[in-house]
Amino acid sequence: MDQITISGAFPDLPRVAVGAVVFKDNKVLLVKRAKPPAQGLWAIPGGSVELGETLQHAAEREILEETGITILAKEPVYTFDVIEKDEKNRICFHYVIVDLIADYISGQPLPGDDADEVRWVSSRELKNLGVNPRTLNVLKSGFGFFSE
Repeated sequence: MDQITISGAFPDLPRVAVGAVVFKDNKVLLVKRAKPPAQGLWAIPGGSVELGETLQHAAEREILEETGITILAKEPVYTFDVIEKDEKNRICFHYVIVDLIADYISGQPLPGDDADEVRWVSSRELKNLGVNPRTLNVLKSGFGFFSE
């Protein structure tokens, strides 16, 4: 893994990140990740919290940048760690991720630089996509949004 070209790789401290769970017309907003970690998997959109930002402001900014969608971020609904190691057992990524529920305000899905694709996904479509297991967990356990 190339430390120079992958943003956030080989950190010296854990990084705080946010995601936003956004529903519209019985569908959830998901992105196909363009970069590690979870590259190529569909997931809840989000990104790193910048110094001085609240979780809500970071989620609103990140979702707009990554998807073109304007949201109103609310309270946290799910928190988890992402710790990935390389073949030499070095920490490649360490994120503490806080997912917030958010209201859709406006916009059409348009992928930003961290997303290969972005779209509204129905619960039936989840089983046919390569969805991040943590995304499936929060959608199923937190919202009952999953079709077996």
